[in-house]
Amino acid sequence: MSLVATLVANPARPVIDADLVARALAVLPAGTRVNELSAGTAVDLVFDGDPSHAADHDTELRAAIGDAPVDLLVQKREGRRKRLLIADMDSTMIGQECIDELADAVGKKEIVAAITERAMRGELEFESALRERATMLAGLEAGVVDTVLAERITLTPGAAALLATMKAHGAYCALVSGGFTAFTGHIAATLGFDEHRANTLGIADGRLTGKVGEPILGRAAKRERLAELLAEHGLDAAEAIAVGDGANDLAMIELAGLGVAYHAKPSVAAVADARVDHGDLTALLYFQGYGAHEISGG
Repeated sequence: MSLVATLVANPARPVIDADLVARALAVLPAGTRVNELSAGTAVDLVFDGDPSHAADHDTELRAAIGDAPVDLLVQKREGRRKRLLIADMDSTMIGQECIDELADAVGKKEIVAAITERAMRGELEFESALRERATMLAGLEAGVVDTVLAERITLTPGAAALLATMKAHGAYCALVSGGFTAFTGHIAATLGFDEHRANTLGIADGRLTGKVGEPILGRAAKRERLAELLAEHGLDAAEAIAVGDGANDLAMIELAGLGVAYHAKPSVAAVADARVDHGDLTALLYFQGYGAHEISGG
């Protein structure tokens, strides 16, 4: 059976050169084929091997490439391209945590951000942590959401290309967030997601109430939505790719055929099929075998 080891660098720092590839080839079986996906940024190394030994190849390759700022995934070559993408929003599709930015408007960003960090590390139960943070937003004018979106929220590099490319190749794309629909609706529309799911912020008389709609969408709900989407589209879990950065993404990452930890907390990186520690979101395309000529600009 064919296996493939994909090396991916950040497009802003294309460090994959002949020397790095040679170091990788030195620990792979004779006859390994090199397929450049993007000059300096991504390369596939295709070889015959037993899938049960993929972890061993991963270990040897990581030792060979040393401290080079390169992400790596070893997997079966067959079935790499996925037909379903399910993604987290905060610190994944966007570069911020929306609730932290809202809290800045009441001078409580430091307090809220500390709770967010602990929740994302899995040190706090997500639902209670969300309720606690939401109470600190009580009294804010509802229009602050539009201000935060316009002035503070930025798309993660590669997000637009990831969505545009997967949709161009027929994939269904879902945004699921433990954040708020006030933000996911805008981000989903901007990037072209087919749907979005998140929590609702309580609003009364034009101000935030400090309450969150129940039930809260957290770890279990994200996994449940992935399972529902697989059934709705007649897909196997192997045909899905999930990406996120925090503990509440763990369940969907574990269910998907390819679960990706994106610049993630240690607890997530430890169990995901793939880690993106250096690259941007186009790494998810290179892991699926897309070449630069197939990637849409978004």
